[in-house]
Amino acid sequence: MTSPTADASKLLEVRGLRMHFPITEGVMTRRKIGEVKAVDGVDFTIGRGETMGLVGESGCGKTTTGRCILRLEQPTAGEILYDGVDITRMARKELLALRRRIQVVFQDPYSSLNPRMKVGDILAEPMKVHGIERDATSRAARVRELLDVCGLNPRFADRYPHEMSGGQRQRVGIARALALEPEFIVCDEAVSALDVSIQAQIVNLLEDLRDSFGLTYLFIAHDLSIVRHLCQRVAVMYLGRIVELADADALFDDPMHPYTQALLAAVPVPDPTVEANRAFSPAKGEVPSPINPPSGCVFHPRCPIAVESCRHTRPEPRELRPGHWVTCSEVR
Repeated sequence: MTSPTADASKLLEVRGLRMHFPITEGVMTRRKIGEVKAVDGVDFTIGRGETMGLVGESGCGKTTTGRCILRLEQPTAGEILYDGVDITRMARKELLALRRRIQVVFQDPYSSLNPRMKVGDILAEPMKVHGIERDATSRAARVRELLDVCGLNPRFADRYPHEMSGGQRQRVGIARALALEPEFIVCDEAVSALDVSIQAQIVNLLEDLRDSFGLTYLFIAHDLSIVRHLCQRVAVMYLGRIVELADADALFDDPMHPYTQALLAAVPVPDPTVEANRAFSPAKGEVPSPINPPSGCVFHPRCPIAVESCRHTRPEPRELRPGHWVTCSEVR
């Protein structure tokens, strides 16, 4: 699953990414008794200028994948190649330069902003840290420009986060991400905490910014309708692994992995008559614990087409159609 889009060069390549969190016990002497396999072997690429969606149930490892790419977590294993350089091996000083190129928009637009700082100071702080716009007057002008670009009145620079609505705060979060003129932005559930009407505005803003500034996004979400609207390609995660990756239209129109089929079938139909009469069979059972995931294919306990070999053999991703990768040995 490492082929980039045909019309864009690779900006990010993730190879065999693993993030296992240790489980310990004891107070004075900490002893490891297990580990949570949050991400357990993930491969994908993102082309320059592309928006890739990462979807799946809560707890499947989407956010942890994003945090590893941002180097907010040090991966247990694997490589993260950004513009050809493995950032998992970078030292702290090397990472400082990388921070200008990779930014993040967090899920909660309130907790991700310092409530004791005015919006203008929040946007100016990264410029100070990275030595951009060293003059205070230039920084203030840049802050007003960022607010205007993100659809906010420049006078909002004198407000505190609690004086703004959720949608306005998220626009401030986006403006802060743009302050360093990055190439790549991780959007971690960037619209899930907002009202539906505000979600559409933020998604349209992200689209406009992508086109205006040539940005590349990793868009982590669970709302499939937003993902289809915004993303060119979509990767579906289940229990720390990517089970399907394809162009957005191909994945939504013809899902091939049983889990993707179940995920899309669970989306309610807005027509109550159709919703009441449609046949829907949810995936049986519960999501297994990442502390002790199933052997072989992680989806086999809930899969309607599982065979005996699925219990023992971990399937490798296969390109069943051009650009359409499926991690299932039974799908043809």
